Amino acid sequence: MTAPSPWVSPAELASHLPGSEAPWYLLDTRFDLMDPSAGERSFVAGHVPGAQYLHLDHDLARKRSANEGRHPLPSREVAAARFAAAGVDARQTVVVMDAGNALFAARAWWMLRELGHPSVLVLAGGYAAWQAADLPIASGAPARATPGAFVAAEPSSGFGTVDADLLWKELQRGACALDARAPDRYAGQNEPIDPVAGHIPGARNLPYGSLLQADGTLLPTPLLREKIEAALAGTLPENALLYCGSGVTACALHLAFTTANLAGANGPRVYPGSWSEWCRQPERPVATGSTP
Repeated sequence: MTAPSPWVSPAELASHLPGSEAPWYLLDTRFDLMDPSAGERSFVAGHVPGAQYLHLDHDLARKRSANEGRHPLPSREVAAARFAAAGVDARQTVVVMDAGNALFAARAWWMLRELGHPSVLVLAGGYAAWQAADLPIASGAPARATPGAFVAAEPSSGFGTVDADLLWKELQRGACALDARAPDRYAGQNEPIDPVAGHIPGARNLPYGSLLQADGTLLPTPLLREKIEAALAGTLPENALLYCGSGVTACALHLAFTTANLAGANGPRVYPGSWSEWCRQPERPVATGSTP
C-alpha cells in the first residue's frame, strides 16, 4: 500500500495561501548551523505570504546539558505548546519549508508528526523553488500568530524514538543503525563540530546528501528506494534506527524513508541525541573507518 506523499509543490501551495478557500498553515524553518541568525534574516528579506518563522535552536530544540547532543528535543508538551503559539492547529494542514533541501523543514515535519499532528506536508524545493516559480513573496517580520488548538497526542504511526541505551541494545540484537552524516565525518576523518570523530560501532553510513538531486529535492522514488534498501542490507526498513550529528538530519532521513514508502507502523525510529550526544558520554564506544 502506497502512503500519501509528504510533499507539496509550489503551485499546489499557492492555491492554499492564507485568504484562500482552504488555507494551509505555513512554517518557515530556514537555518544555517554556522550562522544561527541567517535563517531569520533571510525570512525577513523574503518569505511565502502568511508564513511564520521557527528557529532551530529556540523553537525546535531546547537548551542542552553537558552530556546531551547539540539539539535536544523539547518535551512533547513544550514542543506542542510552541507550535500552538506559532498558530498551528490540529484541524489544519501544515506546510513546512526551508531554503531548499528540506534538512531543517524535516525536523519540524518529523516533530509535528511525532506529536500526533495528522496532516503535515513539506514544500518541495523549499523557498528557492517558490522563488523560481515567480510566486508572491512577502517581507518583514510576521504578524503575531493567533494561537492554534494543538496539544501533544499519540505519535503518528511510525514516528518513534530511541535513546542511546536502547539503540545500543537494538544494535546487539541485529538492528540496523544508519548514520546520515557525510562519509568523512562517519569515518572519523573530519569532525568540524563535535569533540570526538567517528561513528557508533556497527552503524552503516547513508549520507542524506547522497539522496538529493542538484536542485535539493530527493532522488526519484525508485532510485531513492534502491539506495535506502542497499544501506539496510536486508534489515526491514521499520527496524532501522536513524541518527546524524545532532538529530536534525536524522529527521530528513526519516522523510526520505517516508517518500520511498519504506516507513512502517513501527519505524524507522530516530535517535534524537545522535552523534553529538553519543560522543559526549565517555562510556560510549566509538568506531572509525568507512565500514561498520
